[in-house]
Amino acid sequence: MGTPAGRWVLFTTVLGSGLVMIDGTVVNVALEAIGAEFGTDFAGLQWTVNAYVLTLASLILLGGSLGDRFGRRRVFLVGVVWFALASLLCGLAPNIETLIAARALQGVGGALLTPGSLALISASFHGPDRARAVGAWSGLGGIAGAVGPFLGGWLVEWSWRAVFLINLPLAALIVAVALKHVPESRDPDSAPGLDVSGTALAVVGLGALTYSLTGLGESGPTPSLLVGLAVGIVALAVFVLVERRSPHPLVPPVLFGNRTFSAANGVTLLIYGALGVVFLLLVLQMQIVAGFSPLAAGTSLLPITAIMLVFSARAGALAGRIGPRLPLTIGPLISAAGLLLLLRVDATTSWVTEVAPAVLVFGAGLALTVAPLTATVLDAAPDRYAGSASGVNNAVARAAGLLAVAVIPGVAGIGGADYTDPAAFDAGFRTAMVIGAGLLAAASVTAFALIRTPLAAEPAPARVRIEECLHCGVGGPQFHPAHER
Repeated sequence: MGTPAGRWVLFTTVLGSGLVMIDGTVVNVALEAIGAEFGTDFAGLQWTVNAYVLTLASLILLGGSLGDRFGRRRVFLVGVVWFALASLLCGLAPNIETLIAARALQGVGGALLTPGSLALISASFHGPDRARAVGAWSGLGGIAGAVGPFLGGWLVEWSWRAVFLINLPLAALIVAVALKHVPESRDPDSAPGLDVSGTALAVVGLGALTYSLTGLGESGPTPSLLVGLAVGIVALAVFVLVERRSPHPLVPPVLFGNRTFSAANGVTLLIYGALGVVFLLLVLQMQIVAGFSPLAAGTSLLPITAIMLVFSARAGALAGRIGPRLPLTIGPLISAAGLLLLLRVDATTSWVTEVAPAVLVFGAGLALTVAPLTATVLDAAPDRYAGSASGVNNAVARAAGLLAVAVIPGVAGIGGADYTDPAAFDAGFRTAMVIGAGLLAAASVTAFALIRTPLAAEPAPARVRIEECLHCGVGGPQFHPAHER
């Protein structure tokens, strides 16, 4: 962590994953402007968000496997370039249909670069340094996501298209630094093939579920939507069976043989489901109901950025010392309290008295949660599965946000042109925040019940037990008795 090489790896991976994190939130501030220009309904806005998350969640497992096999830096760089070109298409989109298609292409690039960024860290740092690096990566990546609404608000004041075009110079910087300073790494024992059938089933399953759940929330049950729902469920069930039998699975079954890994991903599902809804609806609530400008709405979330900047890396280090169970139990509960405080945001809202306390509490919970959660997932997986483990965790997080954005607004009563009606949107927002708080509380209970193993710290060098004699190379402790001198 203290070396120039370590700092370059961390800088590059944080900036790369930050592109994806920023794009996951910056667009939310632009949704009202996009809807006004293209005259779309709320379903069109949902798909502007979900087309991106759908391909990202569906293909991120393949991205992790590609990195393990062909080189994590190489696949990471391909993803960065792809992401930049898709961002250009988004910025030039003439209608909502083109924008949605370009957003789906953006997700493909994100699926290639996101698991590579975390896998490069896992391959480059070890023991306590890995926990610290993951903490810094999580915290700075979370800051990128939190900066997104502010950056988006500032850019939307000029043009909503700028929220996509800003990615091009950032991508050029990432490519230049990675080529010069980031070493290549791969898994020499990776399977010789790729799980094409598993990938196809993941795309079909998540795509059908997203289509049907979004439609059910918008127009109620219809035969085509019910068929889509059934297709999605069956495809994901078959995906599980295929992964158990595949010689080169996207999701190595051995990973889920570890209870901590499974539990941490369950916690991830609940937390990121809540986050997906919060970051979609909060900035819209600020603009539509509270009357904030896009810039003011984005700026109002900056306390989250400040808190994560100061405390995320420290939370990761704390979890490395005391284990992740306590932070992952307390953190989501604090964030849930923050969501309940957001129920006070209405047409007469003051940032100082209503918004700031809520986002401060919400951000404090995130700072305590994000880094320990990510580190727990990586620490529970063998080093050789670094790419697959990060891919699984990212896929779970993206799928959680994807399905939550598809389902919760409809359940909360938001649809059609409600985003142009402050009273209707306000009622739906309040219901959605209560649902989000419930998801976070469920994540806390899951962590308390199932995550018990502390993060493993690599022993100090003086205490390492060597599996071969340092003199003759035969199995044994540091030296055989005859070779102690």
